[in-house]
Amino acid sequence: MILQYQNELLALAAIFILLLLYLFIKAKNKTKTEVKVQTDTKSQEDVIEIVQTQEEQPTPQEQTSLNRTISKNSVPAHGKITKEDFKIFSGDRILLAEDNLINQKVILGVLADSGIDVVIANDGQEALDILQTDKDFIIILMDAHMPRVDGFEATKAIRHNPAYNHITVVALSGDTASDDIKKMKEAGMDEHLEKPLKIDDLYDILYQYSNKVASQQEEVSSSDLATLDTQRGLEICGNDANFYHDILKEFLATYSNSAQELEILLKNNKKDQANKLLLDIVGVSANIGADALTECANQIKSDITADKKISLNTYNARVQELLQSIHSYLSKRNA
Repeated sequence: MILQYQNELLALAAIFILLLLYLFIKAKNKTKTEVKVQTDTKSQEDVIEIVQTQEEQPTPQEQTSLNRTISKNSVPAHGKITKEDFKIFSGDRILLAEDNLINQKVILGVLADSGIDVVIANDGQEALDILQTDKDFIIILMDAHMPRVDGFEATKAIRHNPAYNHITVVALSGDTASDDIKKMKEAGMDEHLEKPLKIDDLYDILYQYSNKVASQQEEVSSSDLATLDTQRGLEICGNDANFYHDILKEFLATYSNSAQELEILLKNNKKDQANKLLLDIVGVSANIGADALTECANQIKSDITADKKISLNTYNARVQELLQSIHSYLSKRNA
């Protein structure tokens, strides 16, 4: 009997084995597919995470803006400030972003007849709109809390645009807690003025960042310094007159055209070479007693580092004065 159905049993067994093998292979392929899908999904998530991380990083331009430096004038000791004192800032321009009409009138009243040009923006968005066509301001007085775009968001937008690096943003706010001040600094605000506004504090801020004051300080400091202090130059040279005369002649031969050389270097954005030339001039001019030129060259070096607009008018004048003094001194010694 068993022998009679042997072939049928073997066929059934073979079919059963094939069925099990089919089910095993199908299950294995399904597992591979699931693993691949999970891997692909993970890869997509990694890509998305990388993109998001990159988007959160500041662009090179934004980083430049965030790392900017602005030179500040030292505020001398003074008594009670009056409206008359603000006339020293005549010609400077301020953008006032303030939504409160009374606060606007207070600031305009303080600066009336001072010669300061004050442009009004009624909120942060108006301030940003104005800057798109007019960025010739030294300071933005920025109210922290305004409708539409507040002072924090407006300042962040300003600080992310290197074209506005020269503008100092001063927060106007009644918030004086350390956490509030920290928040203003993090947004990119450089200074803080407390509300209600104190006239002395406003004067000090304007003095620190005024272009007019910077020019006046440079002129005063240079005029007070010697064009050529020959006595000190001789002392530096060990009272060796011949040695001192040789250095003066070397200056005439090497640096007479330094103003033109600097102009060419700066025009071609070769700031490192300009800095090197200025460093040489500082060293030589200090050794011969040319204090006015030393001070002027140092100032230009600082302006280059601060990425400020460079004017060589004063430098050229100092060089010409020094050249005349050297020629006059040498001619008298040779007479």
